[in-house]
Amino acid sequence: MTEPVPLPPSTPPLHEDLLDYTPTQRSVPLARRRAARLLAEWGQPGLAGDAALVVSELMTNALLHGSLRGRLIRVHVTLGHRTLRIEVSDPRGERLPRPRPVSDADEQFGRGLLLVGALATRWGWEPRSIGKTVYAEWDLPTPAVVVVT
Repeated sequence: MTEPVPLPPSTPPLHEDLLDYTPTQRSVPLARRRAARLLAEWGQPGLAGDAALVVSELMTNALLHGSLRGRLIRVHVTLGHRTLRIEVSDPRGERLPRPRPVSDADEQFGRGLLLVGALATRWGWEPRSIGKTVYAEWDLPTPAVVVVT
């Protein structure tokens, strides 16, 4: 887990999506499919599968460990010039994310943040005035510059 690399204030994102979900199981596949579709539409189909899996893991964690009755879970996807960032915010700021060591190969739960860490360039969490935001970021390749002489 490393510190976030925020976009410079003068650089607005190329694309942005923000949607609140009810804290129910059916919200997880909805958020996953939406993220995959958006990234494909935004010209990043190669990241769509990894991003969808990360959204699914972060949404599931928010649902299991961060939800409160009557409070929504927010998914914020931002595509900048150099970074893709996915944020999932929930109202439980006292329940901080931490990867669990995999102690048993047959263990069914506890690998979500390990998957997030393996798929994203970096991940972490930030406090909110109410709750927390867990994020994952991918560094995007710099486009090649073609010099014509």
